[in-house]
Amino acid sequence: MFSRYKKTGGGTSAQGGAPKLQAVEGGKPAAPAPAPKTVTRKPDPHATAARVAPADKERKRKERLGEIKLELHKELLDNLNLGALETATEKDLRAEITAIASETLERMGVILNREERTTLNQELFDEVTGLGPLEPLLKDETVNDILVNGPQQIFVERNGKLQLTDITFKDERHLLRIIDKIVSAVGRRVDESNPHVDARLADGSRFNAMVPPIAVDGSLVSIRKFKKDKLGIDELVNFGAFSEEMAAYLQAAVACRLNIIVSGGTGSGKTTTLNALSGFIDDDERILTIEDTAELQLQQTHVGRMESRPANVEGKGAVSQRDCLKNALRMRPDRIIVGETRGEEVIDMLQAMNTGHDGSMTTIHANSARDAVSRLENMVAMAGIEMPLKAVRNQIASAVNLFVQASRLQDGSRRMVSITEITGMEGEVISMQELFRYERLGLQPDGKIIGRFTATGVRSHYSDRFRQWGYDLPQSLFEPVAAE
Repeated sequence: MFSRYKKTGGGTSAQGGAPKLQAVEGGKPAAPAPAPKTVTRKPDPHATAARVAPADKERKRKERLGEIKLELHKELLDNLNLGALETATEKDLRAEITAIASETLERMGVILNREERTTLNQELFDEVTGLGPLEPLLKDETVNDILVNGPQQIFVERNGKLQLTDITFKDERHLLRIIDKIVSAVGRRVDESNPHVDARLADGSRFNAMVPPIAVDGSLVSIRKFKKDKLGIDELVNFGAFSEEMAAYLQAAVACRLNIIVSGGTGSGKTTTLNALSGFIDDDERILTIEDTAELQLQQTHVGRMESRPANVEGKGAVSQRDCLKNALRMRPDRIIVGETRGEEVIDMLQAMNTGHDGSMTTIHANSARDAVSRLENMVAMAGIEMPLKAVRNQIASAVNLFVQASRLQDGSRRMVSITEITGMEGEVISMQELFRYERLGLQPDGKIIGRFTATGVRSHYSDRFRQWGYDLPQSLFEPVAAE
């Protein structure tokens, strides 16, 4: 029946191997006949008939289907020629899996209804070709993040809010098998000696895992899904991430090659903002991107992408972001974009911004523009560079022109809450001026934040530069919104 992709000379025999399960009808096990009762009692009008709660029934049904799926998956691994599957079409593979599952269910004496059989075949297909229980979540476009806390607890983030799903793994071994499948596909490893790993899925999603013994209650997995549709400035304005006036200013800032740092907390939309800003770069410029995990989606023609690499099993072969950045300076870039600056590569980034690579951009973790400056100072110190604090601040003030602050608010929405320019040094202090900000006005009954974007009334320090490049921004752009 299923000879095309079946192993030759191996596999489980038709008679042995799979344990016999009790025959079922309509998707649930047949209950044994109850023993006759000899004791009678007066019916209690307040007592309810004994019945299994719907939630308990659903749980038992899922457990039963999980056991069947596990057995069928073993059967597939025993019978399928995995080498031949690399060239098989999806249609042929689905037909083969359906045939093996049908024959195995018949031998096991298990009867499933059509819906259960369809679900089971899809889950088996995901186990063989995809990431098992995680596959439906990866295909769900409303899910932004997938967070796994052990085999029995999987959360997702939708619209900035975390939700517990009813999806589970069979056990810890099942979860570890999926993790190993992901990391081995990109040439990395995770085990007791190396219990944490960063990787990238086939669709570009960012993957991080930590396994026991470091993860106490089961393996921890986080997946930041890769957006297939790149959000541009227009879409972000429509979503309320920032205003049209801010977009006009940022267009001039990027086109006139100001050095920009996007700062914000985890999940605040820094990479999305950086992607959107890159849309203002001319198509005839040579851009080099450097990331730990490739996430940027630049649309220009002349883009060179680099990704850092961890050390191998022997502790050798690591290529850091700093190594990539040093090499990028020799590759004649017009702009350098670093996905995230978090360590010693900061000094090379600042030097690149200071040595003719105007228009370079990066992101850092910080809660405000002033905090971002302190973070840059700390990272320079972490790099082991012996420089006086004033010299470090002079380097930052001459390299960075603009801070764009992104934030995720308490209702889950993401906003560009501040745009701040660096104007120079005053003594030993970096002077800054805020041009635009997001003002919170109140809270709706459903928890949504009421707010507005407004200018501060301060005209841009780079107005003359904008005018020289052909971007004469009107004074009205920087006028505050009138109070209602």
